This record gives sequence, structure tokens and C-alpha cells, in this order.
Amino acid sequence: MSERPVRRVEDYTGTCLVLLALNLFWMLVALMLTLGWPAVLVTAVALDAGLRRLRRAPVRD
Repeated sequence: MSERPVRRVEDYTGTCLVLLALNLFWMLVALMLTLGWPAVLVTAVALDAGLRRLRRAPVRD
């Protein structure tokens, strides 16, 4: 097996975040079309509460 030099890889963080936002958008639109705005608002509040809870969680090594 030949030895290849180790190089830096591309950073796909921005691409991943854009696709995550796009998926969240179409899921909320589908939810709005099937169940209406109250379901979207409840889902958005639940997602916000979950993200805030994750942000406050202690980081373990």
C-alpha cells in the first residue's frame, strides 16, 4: 500500500447548516398545510425549548 500525504479536507459545515435549514423549512410548510398555523407555532416553540436546553447542558469530555 502506498503512503499518501495527509491533507486538509474541505469544511462542509456551511453546506450542512443550509440543508438543515431547508429541510426544517419544508417540514414546517408541510405541517402548516396539513395541520395549520397553530401546529407550526407549537413545533417552533418546542424546537426552541429543546435547543435552549441543549445549549445549557454541560459538556462532557
